[in-house]
Amino acid sequence: MSVLVVCPGKDPENWVKALKNQHPGMNVYVYPEEHDTEEVEFAITWNHPRGLFKNYPNLKVIASMGAGVDHILSDAALPDNVEVTKIVDDTLTEDMGDFVLSQVMNHIRGLHHYVKNQQKKQWEKFQYKRPQNTKVGIMGLGVLGNAVADKLHKNFFKVYGWSRTEKNCDNVTSFHGKDQLQEFLENSEILVCLLPLTDDTCDILNADLFDMLPEGAYIINVARGEHLVEHDLMKMIDNGHLSGASLDVFREEPLPDEHPFWDHPRINITPHIASLTKPESVVAQIAENYDRMKEDEPLKNKVEMEKGY
Repeated sequence: MSVLVVCPGKDPENWVKALKNQHPGMNVYVYPEEHDTEEVEFAITWNHPRGLFKNYPNLKVIASMGAGVDHILSDAALPDNVEVTKIVDDTLTEDMGDFVLSQVMNHIRGLHHYVKNQQKKQWEKFQYKRPQNTKVGIMGLGVLGNAVADKLHKNFFKVYGWSRTEKNCDNVTSFHGKDQLQEFLENSEILVCLLPLTDDTCDILNADLFDMLPEGAYIINVARGEHLVEHDLMKMIDNGHLSGASLDVFREEPLPDEHPFWDHPRINITPHIASLTKPESVVAQIAENYDRMKEDEPLKNKVEMEKGY
């Protein structure tokens, strides 16, 4: 019985070291080194090559290296009999809350204006808003969405939330379903996307949705690049309906040099760093699921395949 680590473009050594420290004696292979595919029953991955796992006849579990699982579920050749798990980690959760708070504060205080003006040696003051007078809407009220909502509430923002199904969250004015989406958006001066990526949420950040936001609304996307219709965002910023955007995720990563987002004065770019998985922080839960698989026990943080998260 062996574990396979698959993470093209990432250095796997920290994962291998953390796994062996956590679970001495675990036999770990790193793709694409030579190995016996029939030995592998458990895989740990981020952005695996499409169709790879159909070559592993005894594979039982695919564990995501992060909170997202769309990179796994989007593989049309995924074996039918495997279970998929995700990471739920306090460090990731706290980091996401800190990042979104920083982007919200950057926007209401206009700090990005001063960065640009410094480059031009231009002395100009901008009016700012206070948290108490700012409405923030969060799309997606899962673990990360709840953590972000709590962080914003503790910093005196008025917090609204929307989810596919009804959720009861402390200190959040909650909406759910398509019928309540417009009312939610009308109360979102800053819109934060933390939705899982599914067939229903792909391209959800589009012109029709933006049109329901208050004039001057600001977009923060820390979910997935595929949520956003890029040309709709630029059009709505350029016509003045949206004031700008902070984007941490993109359809193609790294963002190509020729992409127009790089040069847009009202779009702030970060390279998918809102919250980064630290192997030493999460291998304990992965190793526990490895043991649960061996003992034929229910897995923790298991993905509901029909929902996509």
